[in-house]
Amino acid sequence: MNRPAPDDGLPRLGFAPHLRVESAPGEPVFLMTEERVTTLGGEQVALLAPLLDGSRDLPRIVADAAPALSPERTERLVARLLDAGLLSACPPDVPAGPERAYWALTGLAAGPDAGRGALLAPVDLTEDSGGTLCEAVTAAGLRTAAAGGPADLTLALCHDYLDPRLSALDAEHRAAGRSWLPVRASGTHLWVGPFFSPGEGPCWSCLADRLRLRRRGEAYVQHRLGRGGPAGHRPSYLPTGRAAALHLALLEAAKWLAGHRDPQQGTLWRLDTRTLESSRHPVRRRPQCARCGDPLLVRDRVSAPVVLSPRPVRDTSGGGHRTAGPQEVLDRYGHLVDPVTGLVGEIRRDPRGPEFLNCFHAGAQPPWDPAEPPPALHTPLRSPGSGKGVTETHAKVSALAEALERYSGYFQGDEPRLRGSYRELADRAVHPDTVQLFDRRQFADRAAWNRAHGPFQQVTEPFDEDAPLDWTPVWSLTEERQRLAPTSLLYYNAPDAETRYCRATSNGAAAGTSLEDAVVHGCLELVERDAVALWWYNRTRQPGVVLDRRDEWTAGTRASLRDMGRSVWALDLTSDLGIPVVAAVSARIGEPAEDVVLGFGAHFDARIALRRALTELNQMLPPLTGGPAGGGTAYTGDDPEALAWFRHATTANQPYLLPAARRSARPPAALRPPADAAAQAGALVELLRRHGLDVLVLDQTRPDVELPVAKVLIPGLRPHWAGFGPGRLFDVPVALGRLTRPTDFTELNPFPLHL
Repeated sequence: MNRPAPDDGLPRLGFAPHLRVESAPGEPVFLMTEERVTTLGGEQVALLAPLLDGSRDLPRIVADAAPALSPERTERLVARLLDAGLLSACPPDVPAGPERAYWALTGLAAGPDAGRGALLAPVDLTEDSGGTLCEAVTAAGLRTAAAGGPADLTLALCHDYLDPRLSALDAEHRAAGRSWLPVRASGTHLWVGPFFSPGEGPCWSCLADRLRLRRRGEAYVQHRLGRGGPAGHRPSYLPTGRAAALHLALLEAAKWLAGHRDPQQGTLWRLDTRTLESSRHPVRRRPQCARCGDPLLVRDRVSAPVVLSPRPVRDTSGGGHRTAGPQEVLDRYGHLVDPVTGLVGEIRRDPRGPEFLNCFHAGAQPPWDPAEPPPALHTPLRSPGSGKGVTETHAKVSALAEALERYSGYFQGDEPRLRGSYRELADRAVHPDTVQLFDRRQFADRAAWNRAHGPFQQVTEPFDEDAPLDWTPVWSLTEERQRLAPTSLLYYNAPDAETRYCRATSNGAAAGTSLEDAVVHGCLELVERDAVALWWYNRTRQPGVVLDRRDEWTAGTRASLRDMGRSVWALDLTSDLGIPVVAAVSARIGEPAEDVVLGFGAHFDARIALRRALTELNQMLPPLTGGPAGGGTAYTGDDPEALAWFRHATTANQPYLLPAARRSARPPAALRPPADAAAQAGALVELLRRHGLDVLVLDQTRPDVELPVAKVLIPGLRPHWAGFGPGRLFDVPVALGRLTRPTDFTELNPFPLHL
């Protein structure tokens, strides 16, 4: 017969409250939960089990088990059951019940009294004037803090995580050293979390920065309407959904107040009310966050000398020499892909055309400050970021890297800037005309030209050397000194962009597996674009490049294009710089509209240059994979230059697309690159120095991205867009013997290169 436990304050011992205990003569003791049955065999356990009902402390259990069990044996058995987690110790003033059973079943709390006495402060930012939130807190068995009084946790109910009142709430809690939890109970998706705690993880501003990336269109409308902040969307919820969100948030709050800490509490949890599918989305601290980080990180990085360290080349399987393989890159930066909180929303295969094209898109939106107008909806970038590669993994990594490269290239406000005119800073400043290379006649005709051409071919305003501009440091690898370039030439949507003196483009911007890798590929891109411009605008016939049938991937590409009704060939565009540059060209067979597509590649290794050209060609094919309707082009885009090209250009009226008739096809020239990225960069800098060219580098790596991004400028090298100023465009073809005289301005190719 059970005796009442003495009121001596000792904890009572019993089987864990979530266990159902069953026993019968001659049978083991059975401990049952919904998921499993634990069997305890032996006569001694059978004798002890009836005493472990939670009404006795250890001395009483020892006394009641005697004389059948010795005190030593009883204490030893109790200790073993405690170690196995089958017994629980509960203070005498804590009642048994389903709550204790829950905590024991989950194993989340430190003890049965965890969280007792903790206070929760409910904050309702919705228009609901009733006591729904406070009532839900009470129904959840949690204690509510007095209005304005101290609380262990604040739960903030809102319709929108970008509600500016949350910013003020976050700042207040950070200053007071208090934690809070947001919850959204409106819309098709219910949101809970993350927990924001001062000194731990990200702040609300870090999350808001990511959420704004998905709402640029809304911000644009708000700006045009003269409004600030997010749009006030109509609340949309069912009472059951709202109640579910509140109670799920309160469940999380109860666990947090009970002392449970888990990395998942730092994520944003969503529940789709249509399908009841849930998902978690990472929320990471932005190291450069002005509220919880160091806002000077970008300034310090950009202002420092660019130092290239030895980085062995570890991967040559794709379209270049890389210091890390594609899977390693995907593993390292894949966390940046998320449909809610990611810098990149998704990476998806282009559904048009056969899979062998390996064309993937990675959607990334530009960052913007809510206090400023959002970036223009049209920038001189092709969107979304696209990737190419010989395998699916290579193409996915390429798409991700391009999207992150573009994100890193947008002006965000923490870049170092020096205000002044070119004349005031001429000893260090880079004149934009040496990079953009427009002719004075283009400036005179710019209004008519710009009306007739798309964003890639726009001619800027003539540069005013006395106009005050923002300038940002760039590092000369050639002269090993700091120089200055217009901020609006380096970053998309920089404040001076409205002056229209400079146009930031992706030319020379490159992401890499290391900064050294990024610098190499930025230089190679500029070398490639320069060689392409020399050929394209002068329309010279170049020798063909052999498409090696022994290379399995190249042979497969040729066969696949043939199945699509297309031919393919390659041209050697290598210029006076000696770096192999290849153009791959493909045209429809037997159709009036040939839909000629091009891809380009440059590399020390001529085989890689060819492969890069072919993968880029494949990247351009999806808009043309449909059959031509009525003999017309199948192009599905709206780029005016591309439309004009596909409608009218053929190999007959553009003969420079074909290999030179009297020069036989040959393998492209080959160079032996160093097996180290820094050494490759050094070799490029020395080569370009011998041609009188300065290599300037801006480290655009963002602390919250960490993927190395370099913006490379080489004044004097020709962009592949329509810049017709004096220089290499006219001089080099004559020096190479391609032409006997410089091409007249009026005789340059009337088709601007649309890639």
